[in-house]
Amino acid sequence: MSDFLLEIGLEEVPARMIAGAEAELGRRVSDLLQRERLLAVDTKVGAKVTTYSTPRRLAVLAEGVLAKQADTEEQLTGPSWKVAFKDGAPTPAAQAFAKKAGVAVGDLKKVETPKGEYAGAAAKRAGRTANEILAAELPKEVLSIYWAKNMYWQSPAGHKSSGGDPVRSGKPERFVRPVRWVVALLDRSVVPLSVAGIAAGSASRGHRVLWGEKPVAIPAACAYKEALRGAFVVVDVAERRQIIRKALDATTRTVPGARWREDEPLVETVTHLTEWPTVILGNFDLEYLALPEEVLVTVMRDHQKYFAVENAEGKLAPHFLAVLNTEVDAQGAAIIRHGNERVLRARFKDARFFWDVDQKTPLVARVESLQHVTFQKELGSYYWKTEENLRVARNLASLVKAKGTSFDEVALVKAVELAKTDLTAELVKEFTELQGIIGGLYARAQGLGEHVALAIYEQYTPASTEDEIPASVEGQLLGIADRIQTIVAMFGIGNAPTGSKDPFALRRAANAIVKILAESQLPLTLGDVIDASADATDHVPSHPGGKDKSAARMGHPASPKRAQVEEFLRERLHFYLKDVRGFAYDVVNAVLAAGADDVRDAIARAQSLTTARGSEDFVAVSAAFKRIKNILRQAEEKGFVHGNWVNVKGPEAKNLRSAILSLADEVARRREQRKYAEALALIATLRPTVDAFFDKVMVLDPDEEIRGANLALIAGVFSNFSTIADFSEMVAG
Repeated sequence: MSDFLLEIGLEEVPARMIAGAEAELGRRVSDLLQRERLLAVDTKVGAKVTTYSTPRRLAVLAEGVLAKQADTEEQLTGPSWKVAFKDGAPTPAAQAFAKKAGVAVGDLKKVETPKGEYAGAAAKRAGRTANEILAAELPKEVLSIYWAKNMYWQSPAGHKSSGGDPVRSGKPERFVRPVRWVVALLDRSVVPLSVAGIAAGSASRGHRVLWGEKPVAIPAACAYKEALRGAFVVVDVAERRQIIRKALDATTRTVPGARWREDEPLVETVTHLTEWPTVILGNFDLEYLALPEEVLVTVMRDHQKYFAVENAEGKLAPHFLAVLNTEVDAQGAAIIRHGNERVLRARFKDARFFWDVDQKTPLVARVESLQHVTFQKELGSYYWKTEENLRVARNLASLVKAKGTSFDEVALVKAVELAKTDLTAELVKEFTELQGIIGGLYARAQGLGEHVALAIYEQYTPASTEDEIPASVEGQLLGIADRIQTIVAMFGIGNAPTGSKDPFALRRAANAIVKILAESQLPLTLGDVIDASADATDHVPSHPGGKDKSAARMGHPASPKRAQVEEFLRERLHFYLKDVRGFAYDVVNAVLAAGADDVRDAIARAQSLTTARGSEDFVAVSAAFKRIKNILRQAEEKGFVHGNWVNVKGPEAKNLRSAILSLADEVARRREQRKYAEALALIATLRPTVDAFFDKVMVLDPDEEIRGANLALIAGVFSNFSTIADFSEMVAG
């Protein structure tokens, strides 16, 4: 067995794309080796696939790779024995089959099959070498890696293309960045493959500055990490991340009482921006601390990739930490520090200037300016968007007030009116990441009230499923109103997401709505949210070339447009329950089949169902419900009519009818009280009665009256006890 190393050397890849590509390359190499039977299966030795990456390379090291596939023997079946042999002599059919199987005619054997006696052969297949397989298959796997963006470049003349054809004058290649070198080693031997016109070798490249362009010899696949470390490249991402964290800690300790502000996304970014990371401490003038922390931190992290430093009280300190992709002496560090401080000082000056300029025009005076800011070309401006948001927010406010939740309705309306006005502010134009946040800060600075300021500040949260929801009811309602209006409007002009394409981030908007409803105390259902936006279609322009919008009003219960939005939100609730809350897929399917309108209720039902599913009685009842559903479907396909369950015959059927009558009201009462564990325990007691019924009763009896009564009986079981979950969706085990 051998170790196999593949390294693809590239021009610098954007940091955000590296982790996904590294993982995908690892999967593709692992799948290829397994598919081609090249990974060791001996558990004492094992097989291990490890991935590495830096901004300039993607690499995979596979340990326990076989030098050659094992030979195989395959049992083939040919023509019938009577056709293959006449009077004991082989026919042309036998000879053709033997030739195809690669054996002599005399080696054909008589094989017994369900269809009779046939000619059979044991065909031996010689295994291919790892070199042969990797050279043929691996380049296709590499070039199939998904990238959000690709670029074209001219492959170098004099090399072979990725398909193996000679390249005379170069050919256009397509990948995230130009491929500059390829390393492919099976232990110490080069695997003869090429990727994007670059032939594989045993030489990599080190750090661009600290090592230069001279090659780095890789003596063997297993020596990859250490060989690159000697050329100032740490290829292990986890190791590089740990180096950065330790350096941040050590550098911060030079400032008494200070600590660097934890920022996991920024740690990941700088990890994928560096090959040989080091950290320096910089400073800025105290006067800039007069600006809001949000502004200062955004400038540092989003524009300069600097880490903020805070004091023991958690307040921002006048320092920053920069992660370098090089190693410098004290003099070099001083020069770099000075340059970074100068750049940051200029950015802070700009921010302070924009802040001061923006204060001359209060938010309330910016509303009319929204008429000149386009929301979406087929819909209108942000002025139009604000009017629509107000309409939806007022509808939501009425629903919430009617259900007994108190909040500041005046503040909500004011927040909705001003929510988008910071789009006209100079600071947001310069730092777009601060949209909403700046509006909230300006509202606070301009004395518009804390409820108004906080709602505007929180309007874009949660931005992801990991974020917290808005803390205030006003912020929650503003966030829901803004997002559902966008979803309805986009669906109204035919811009619903399709497949993996979602250019208007409608899935993210719907995820946020579901998360807010799930994690807040708002007394709203998904139906309430859609109802609040029900008249929005009246204000959406007709899609160019499409039908009149009045033909599909959102408010009509049977509207196709409404049905699309309902299904869209239901899909996002399914995602939230399964991928965010971690419920099993069959639990989610069962719960949503019984109702997907009340988000918090669906969560409670899923939790109770998850607890109950391990019970033996519950497993049996679930199987019975699956059987009931199948029988009812068969009956419908055959046109059988349900009768009256009063007419059921036999003790087992009558016992089941009595069980339904005695349990249905109790289960319904506990369902209404949301005592789902108790309700499920009651349903589980049906097991012996249901088992006895199916053991003794032929449901689809030839007698029409008995059959109809039986169908009505099992339909009664399904309708009375599937209000918490459709148990037929549950999977055994």
